[in-house]
Amino acid sequence: MSIKFITNEQLYKEAIGPVALASSFVWIGTADIKDLHVHHKGTVQSFLAVLDSLAKKKVAIRLLHAKEPGDNFRDSFDKYPVLWKNMERQLCPRIHFKHIIIDGKFAYTGSANLTGAGLGIKSANTRNFEAGFVTTDIEIVKAIMDQFDEVWMGKFCKSCKRKEFCKDPIL
Repeated sequence: MSIKFITNEQLYKEAIGPVALASSFVWIGTADIKDLHVHHKGTVQSFLAVLDSLAKKKVAIRLLHAKEPGDNFRDSFDKYPVLWKNMERQLCPRIHFKHIIIDGKFAYTGSANLTGAGLGIKSANTRNFEAGFVTTDIEIVKAIMDQFDEVWMGKFCKSCKRKEFCKDPIL
């Protein structure tokens, strides 16, 4: 069991780095999503390349985000047909949490969105000032998973007061 507070460039190493090691599933929740870049297979690539590698290994991937990503993300996403055929994706305009859950054994939660300035390899002089926690404490991982899953399964959709902003209602 461990829990560690991380900030700024530590988020890239300790929250994004473990994603490539997933063997069963990866769930990502974020308010904003952009085409962030990471070190992967000896080069700098889109984080989508990491997710595509996982999809090819039959790792289940869920992405829950608040708004449609921009053109750069979409252009990059189109390069990974295995990923877009296998990744589950939902939009909820009320998402503001930032979670990464790996295999039900590891979780990140904090302030950083799935963007280069938040979780990518941006330099210390251009990245956002971010903070969060990574943990392998099963009770905390389960609590983070429960919050993600409640939204994913549409628990709040029927009573939501922001339906006019929801392009993809779950229920």
